[in-house]
Amino acid sequence: MVRAGEPGQLDVIAIGRASVDLYGQQIGSRLEDIASFTKAVGGCPTNISVGTARLGLRSALLTRVGDEQMGCFIREQLAREGVNVEGVTTDKERLTALVLLSVEDEGVSPMIFVRTDCADMALSEADVDEAFIASSRSIIVTGTHFSRPNTEAAQLKAIRIAKAHGRKVAFDIDYRPNLWGLAGHAEGFERYVKSDVVSAKMRQILPDCDLIVGTEEEIMIASGADDVLGSLKAIRAVSNAAIVLKRGAKGCIVYDGPISDDLEDGIVGKGFPIEIYNVLGAGDAFMSGLLRGWLGGESFETAATWANACGAFAVSRLLCAPEYPTFEEMQFFLKNGSKHLALRKDEAINHIHWATTRRGDIPSLMAFACDHRMQLEEIARKVNADGSRIGDFKVLAVKAAARVAKGREGYGMLLDEKHGRSAMFEFAKHGFSWLGRPVELPGSRPLRFEFSQDIGSQLIDWPVDHCIKCLCFYHPDDPEHLKAEQQEKLRALFDASRRVGRELLVEIIAGKHGRLEDDTIPRALEEIFALGIKPDWWKLEPQASSAAWANIEAVIEKNDPWCRGVVLLGLDAPQAELEAAFRATANAPVVKGFAVGRTLFADAAEKWLSGKIDDEAAISDMAHRFESLTDAWLAARGRKAA
Repeated sequence: MVRAGEPGQLDVIAIGRASVDLYGQQIGSRLEDIASFTKAVGGCPTNISVGTARLGLRSALLTRVGDEQMGCFIREQLAREGVNVEGVTTDKERLTALVLLSVEDEGVSPMIFVRTDCADMALSEADVDEAFIASSRSIIVTGTHFSRPNTEAAQLKAIRIAKAHGRKVAFDIDYRPNLWGLAGHAEGFERYVKSDVVSAKMRQILPDCDLIVGTEEEIMIASGADDVLGSLKAIRAVSNAAIVLKRGAKGCIVYDGPISDDLEDGIVGKGFPIEIYNVLGAGDAFMSGLLRGWLGGESFETAATWANACGAFAVSRLLCAPEYPTFEEMQFFLKNGSKHLALRKDEAINHIHWATTRRGDIPSLMAFACDHRMQLEEIARKVNADGSRIGDFKVLAVKAAARVAKGREGYGMLLDEKHGRSAMFEFAKHGFSWLGRPVELPGSRPLRFEFSQDIGSQLIDWPVDHCIKCLCFYHPDDPEHLKAEQQEKLRALFDASRRVGRELLVEIIAGKHGRLEDDTIPRALEEIFALGIKPDWWKLEPQASSAAWANIEAVIEKNDPWCRGVVLLGLDAPQAELEAAFRATANAPVVKGFAVGRTLFADAAEKWLSGKIDDEAAISDMAHRFESLTDAWLAARGRKAA
């Protein structure tokens, strides 16, 4: 456990760089040949603030970002990660820094720092608030921000405040020669250029530090000496800090006392044999694990082991902060290890990583399902309406749902690509908690995808917070050849969802093609789980008994305790039947909500498409039905609408 501080007290404030990293997605390619990039927060202290938050520390960042979309992205992503952003100032004059990177070879990652007069390098003493610094048990100062007078002054002020209030000071040397003007723009990956000027700047910091962390090259630049052992002794001559020497694949050594003539004479944590995929950001992951142990009162051996483990995760994955482990993930790895040298290929670890870093918590979900295609097309044919008007009707459905939701948490919708494109744009205006989008070809059995069987290519252009929904008519007593075909499709979809980083809801309807017994759905889920498929959500039909729900809950808990839960589907049932179904799940915590459609929109759709009612009447009718259903759901759980 993290050692408790005062109520509301932070554990660590990291100070310095904040950038947006644009990682080339083509591995083994020159930066010149990269065709597409993926985006993540970056910069040493920013990465550390995320890494420590994931490990359970109360972290904060002190920096500046631009008054534009990239600055907003950093601020929003930090907030999603649980990082305190009180110290993140918006600079209205400067742009957020960018870094372009690629993985060209093992341990070789060309990078371009786009940091000309960037926001974080405008950090000043005025940005350093005494009460904010004093509210934390520790601060981390970083090397790059000693390279300019204003940023140096800001960090020195933070150190003075921290020392005056008895707080700990950690120094991540974080030496990037070209950020000191010692290497060209193309040499962003350059690790060491000797400089007496840089060494003189860094030596002045050492006496005030409680923890000093750096690679062999960084230890040398901080001391000014020309060899590692001499550098350690030079640092010890001016500082009593614990010194942590990072040695890449060799792990690290902690020196917490006199420096002997034997470089190996220090505290060594457990190391982990890992395939090196990308070294960028590994030091920040390492620092996160080290701080989790150090500030948590663990021994240096334990802290070093945790640091090595976090570094191992980072070098085995592509990005920086998004790839850092959560505490649950790290502990699972330390307990169970991995049969894969490339941790990114370990499905068990990857699932814990995914499930413990998902966007937001959704403890309850009340969704208006308007992703229907066949049913609305059938209604349009029945009343001789132009099928192109279905899209306009779906916009009205969004407005009806928004009228009920009123921007509150826990409300969502299901909308489709075929008829719902305009509805999705309307949806984005209203602050819903969740949107699901179907990918199945309506009515298909065996399962087929709607637009292309190359499902991954369909998902890449989806917004990151849109959830994939797939309906599969699956019964555990189906013929084996049918089950195998459907299972293959579901596995391909699951793999694609994880590859592109989108949540997945799997909807199982068994009752249309066989008897629905207390063990039918549990058996179906067991078979799907056995394939390694672990969707974020399940959407299931109402069950006949509490025993069925108990069985379902047991299967999910056994196979995936991180599952978000189950939502009930409606199947065009009358509201009275749905209310009874809601009450039947009141003692089934795994059931988190509902996603109901035709019960809400069928009558309004027929009347509106036939011209019998206008837009407002259709919206009012659907809103009334949706509100009534949400009231029934909340009442079944002893709650009322906020």
